[in-house]
Amino acid sequence: MTAASLPVVKLRVPTEEDAFAWHRAFDDPEVMEFHGGRSAEVSVYEELTARQRRHDAERGFCLWTLLDESGEVCGFTGAQPWPHEAFGPVGEIEIGWRLARPYWGRGYATSAARTALDRLRAAGVPSVVAMVDSRNERSIAVTRRLGMELAETYAVPELDRKGLCFRLALR
Repeated sequence: MTAASLPVVKLRVPTEEDAFAWHRAFDDPEVMEFHGGRSAEVSVYEELTARQRRHDAERGFCLWTLLDESGEVCGFTGAQPWPHEAFGPVGEIEIGWRLARPYWGRGYATSAARTALDRLRAAGVPSVVAMVDSRNERSIAVTRRLGMELAETYAVPELDRKGLCFRLALR
């Protein structure tokens, strides 16, 4: 998919109402397959969107709400500090994306992640990582389209799976 054929997306700092929109968008076993396998309660998204507003205020970046051409919430993309202390790229900035099922395979993740990378460069972030479940071929393809390279593999605690750590220098 060429840059010219990618959909136009908008990113915004998550609002309180976006917690409900994210919950609706991700209330799908396929969407959650690599994120615990089941839907999360609205309270999880209320906390997550509040945390992202803090990240944006403190750091100039966050997991932004992703809007399609008509202004509908279709997911999120952006970056935040790696949230785990027991494994993975501790202390690094992780870029990520999650989309509602109807938006898969249409270039939204790539378009949104490229927009996020531009914002991260502008915020002075020197590099990012993307942690991807080794079975998640769709997200691995997005990392490749972004120019990221596989750097490390981690065993995911308490799960019988591997996490692939992709890296990209932004400067």
